[in-house]
Amino acid sequence: QVQLVESGGGSVQAGGSLRLSCAASGYTYYSTFHMGWFRQAPGMEREGVAALSPYGGTSYSDSVKGRFTISRDNAKNTLYLQMNSLKPEDTAIYYCAAQRGWVEYPLTSAKYGSWGQGTQVTVSS
Repeated sequence: QVQLVESGGGSVQAGGSLRLSCAASGYTYYSTFHMGWFRQAPGMEREGVAALSPYGGTSYSDSVKGRFTISRDNAKNTLYLQMNSLKPEDTAIYYCAAQRGWVEYPLTSAKYGSWGQGTQVTVSS
């Protein structure tokens, strides 16, 4: 099972930007994994934000489309989430997830077997 460690969270004012990183270890062929970013706000269910397939295909939730960009650097075994035009409703703990191979419905948390510990993102108005 791949190990995932997120970083880059913090506090920012509305309209600002953050870039989250997710470093993967414990598996050689990281490029074969479907990767995703999820978030969970207090009292809310975990929701899919963005996903990136082994073939480069991307998926975004409607709430972040046009503002967030998911990308990966396979040489560094690292996944990124560039978040622009942040809104207070983006406040949540953000989690990185990985699943070997291609995932159908990639914004569904149950499809992923490996998870990071999460990083807090707080957006103030």
